[in-house]
Amino acid sequence: MPQPSPARVVVLHGYRASPDAHWFGWLADDLRADGVDVAIPALPAPQAPEPGAWLHVARAAIGVPDERTVVVGHSLGCVTALHALSRTPGDWRLGGLVLASGFDATPSAVPEVAPFTARAADHDRVVAATAARHVVGSDDDAVVEPALTRALAERLSATFDLVPGGGHLLGREGFTTLPVVRDRVRAALGLAPR
Repeated sequence: MPQPSPARVVVLHGYRASPDAHWFGWLADDLRADGVDVAIPALPAPQAPEPGAWLHVARAAIGVPDERTVVVGHSLGCVTALHALSRTPGDWRLGGLVLASGFDATPSAVPEVAPFTARAADHDRVVAATAARHVVGSDDDAVVEPALTRALAERLSATFDLVPGGGHLLGREGFTTLPVVRDRVRAALGLAPR
């Protein structure tokens, strides 16, 4: 009998962030304790991101996903994840997609990320191929309007988890842990809750 593929999580950070920012390292440590392979690629030039370069790195990190793979995105990492998955060739399945403070239309506070939203990702393909879809947002995000995050959840037919007063879910706002994301990832991988 073939062995199941190992559980994998790919975390895509956002604009002006890095793999060790916010709650990413905490999430990786939590999952690695259960033998999950976690990758948090450094997306190039995060202070001046370019879609082609980000998609190249994101697609390489995600590879060909399967039902034991979960992709996590934060902010600009969310739309990057959607474009990377949209462009993954072949017939693939994804165990879970967990997007925090995400958007797929340009937020008014950061018009410089407009090149990432100039062309729509293939939402229908991502929805059809992804078993569990979750979006996490707050009601007072000053970087990405909360309405954009809710609209993303609707386009993905995803559950929506509200973090009241959570801002943009940044480390400097107190979010060095984000249990709701951890719980959604663990559930998608079939791991026991914490």
